[in-house]
Amino acid sequence: MKAKRLVPRLLPPAALLALPISSAVSHAAPAPPVPAPTLDPKTIAKWVNQLPKPPVYQPTVITDGVGNVVRHEYTVTMSRFMEQILPAPLPMTEVWGYEGAIVGSAVPFQGSPGATFEATRGIPVQAKWINSITGTHKFPVDPTLHWANPNMMPMNPPQPWPPFPPGFPAAQSPVPLVTHLHGGEVQSASDGHPDSWFTQSGLTGPAYVTDTYTYPNAQPATTLWYHDHALGITRLNVMSGLAGFYLLRDSNDTIAPLLPSGPYEIPVVIQDRSFNLDGSLFFSSVGINPTIHPYWQPEFFGNAIMVNGKVWPNLNVEPRQYRFRLLNGSNARFYNLALSNKQTFTQIGSDGGYLKAPVVMSELLIAPGERADVLIDFSALPAGTTVLLTNNARAPYPKGTPPDPHTTGQIMQFTVVAAPVVAPAPLPAALNTIPVLTAACTRTLTLVEVMGPAGPTEVLLDGQKWHMPVSELPRVGSTEGWEIVNLTADTHPIHLHLVQFQVVSRQAFQASKYLKDWTALNGMAPLMQPTVVLPIFAGYLQGKPSAPAPNELGWKDTFKANTGEVARISVRFAPLDATTVTPGQNLYPFDPTAGPGYVWHCHILDHEDNEMMRPYRVTP
Repeated sequence: MKAKRLVPRLLPPAALLALPISSAVSHAAPAPPVPAPTLDPKTIAKWVNQLPKPPVYQPTVITDGVGNVVRHEYTVTMSRFMEQILPAPLPMTEVWGYEGAIVGSAVPFQGSPGATFEATRGIPVQAKWINSITGTHKFPVDPTLHWANPNMMPMNPPQPWPPFPPGFPAAQSPVPLVTHLHGGEVQSASDGHPDSWFTQSGLTGPAYVTDTYTYPNAQPATTLWYHDHALGITRLNVMSGLAGFYLLRDSNDTIAPLLPSGPYEIPVVIQDRSFNLDGSLFFSSVGINPTIHPYWQPEFFGNAIMVNGKVWPNLNVEPRQYRFRLLNGSNARFYNLALSNKQTFTQIGSDGGYLKAPVVMSELLIAPGERADVLIDFSALPAGTTVLLTNNARAPYPKGTPPDPHTTGQIMQFTVVAAPVVAPAPLPAALNTIPVLTAACTRTLTLVEVMGPAGPTEVLLDGQKWHMPVSELPRVGSTEGWEIVNLTADTHPIHLHLVQFQVVSRQAFQASKYLKDWTALNGMAPLMQPTVVLPIFAGYLQGKPSAPAPNELGWKDTFKANTGEVARISVRFAPLDATTVTPGQNLYPFDPTAGPGYVWHCHILDHEDNEMMRPYRVTP
């Protein structure tokens, strides 16, 4: 059946236009009471679940007839099923996840997280994504947000608005989905554009081109991940379980042979969740400003920690070094990770690949969407030793509530088992050569909140909503400096599609003064006209710029823009391994100017779903 292409209504509710932006870097009055999860996390047995390692998808290998591999093909289905997330005998949980053929099994694997793509640099992947989610959405779809909207219902439906359940029937079904390869250098038609969604029934978004994506795998080896990215409901679809790892390897990698591999290399995705007594996932169903957005909350924070789809698991480890590919897959929670025995560990990689040099650290702050390639050495610990991976990051970060040390302050447990001791291989002093980028121009972009009676009603990039004309039009082959001026209460993990970039510096500034002057130039947000740029000049800046942390000295696709600071990054619109690049020269193995274009956004998914995302297009 030919898919029907729909264009959602773009006009915002008139009531939102008069709301003022925040005049300070703190939220307003607390949210009204909301329904709470019924399962007390302190009654969940810890360290009973054993940490699973996600299996690996089995590709269909396409050759040229003489044995040369042309590409790997996959078919992956998004489906709903039951999974034992909580330790038995607690009930199973319905999730949405990914289903496909895996290595070593004749039976397709269903899982949340999904199975792992093991990709090889230089061998393209072709993935066909099938949406088989029927029925209604698990969580409340808020139609007052700008969202995928397959039934074209109005964005400001008549009140009174129904509680959830059942919510709005025209919003709850059918379910739009689209998969994004986070961190991948891909053409925009294969990027999982938020408007490229499609439903099981055949409805598609205005940017839809195909459900079969091509990933060139031309970039250096690194840890990528895939997750749903449908407009306005990403927080709901990822909360339902739609995420997984994509590991890109390089046969010419000289560092990999020195690192733990096989059973000693484990992808680890950390996510916070809340549950009801029947085992079902809990998600907020009353908005912080329910007369403006009936269901939307600024951030979701679960009261239990799930790792690789298991709540508070244990991993038995041998007395040797392990490689953990860490991913913060949470909607909004930051984690500041440490080992309970005060042991140090070594970070060797970040979002875009190896760091410039190994970094020995005692704690690791990781924001939603970020990855960290970490080595932990258990070789000096006797059998029977248990070590906890702990967290002390506040929520919201950085000035929110400290984690409960008995629940969200604990992530997982390592138990050392009896086995021969294996000493780790020494690492070279340099892991990667990171070029110094020189920006030819600077973009100054603001992060602002629109405030309602009980807190933010939306969060904006440069005062603009998603549907406003594209304002970021970088030229292919160019290098730009982006200044992100954070006027909000939170640290925001800012993510750019297509590119990896470099963190340059962060610097404090006079937020109130800047906001006053920015508002005088532009008016109250949200803006209905192009933003007038207000440069960050000496009159606003305070102190000296701080250099990026040692574990940020590499390629990043997601970085932390701290409250009350201007963060500077250098963005080159060219492949990571390019040497000499000229503006106007395309070195990608595809045309980045074609297709629906790319996006940049906050990776707090609740923010992303409520206007903290903007389109950008690469120009010739």
